Amino acid sequence: MAIRINGAEVQAPGDARVSLLDFLREHLHLTGTKVGCNQGACGACTVIIDGERVLSCLTLAAQADGRSVTTIEGLSADGALNPLQVAFIEHDGFQCGYCTPGQICAATAMLQEIERGMPSYVTADLAAERATLTAQEIRERMSGNLCRCGAHNGIVEAIMQVATERAA
Repeated sequence: MAIRINGAEVQAPGDARVSLLDFLREHLHLTGTKVGCNQGACGACTVIIDGERVLSCLTLAAQADGRSVTTIEGLSADGALNPLQVAFIEHDGFQCGYCTPGQICAATAMLQEIERGMPSYVTADLAAERATLTAQEIRERMSGNLCRCGAHNGIVEAIMQVATERAA
């Protein structure tokens, strides 16, 4: 088995019971993905598999066989932060920073969902090719990622900025 993680092929663990979260942190030493609740309720461990956000604590590493996994470490390029990372800094979208990697990975995939025309529970026009991005839409789509410090307003502002820049 081989998994592409942040662009590099790695051998999957021999033990099929290893979670993707443990594989990333303990075997590959990619510690940007955080252990939160370890039950799929907080989103701190969110990574992207083939463009879809997933909770790595609930995903077995074996399920990523033959797929492409992107962690927070894989979102930057050549040492430069990606636009969401920069926007989180500019809008104080973090306080303690613990949930930030999961928030940024989730937001990255969420923006791709919107570009693909996927509606959410609060999308007003289900027939529209693309949802109108509002603060309410962002909050609904990011509701699986908790921030205990209260940086939600900065998170929403950062996502909105990047979405607006992409649309321009």
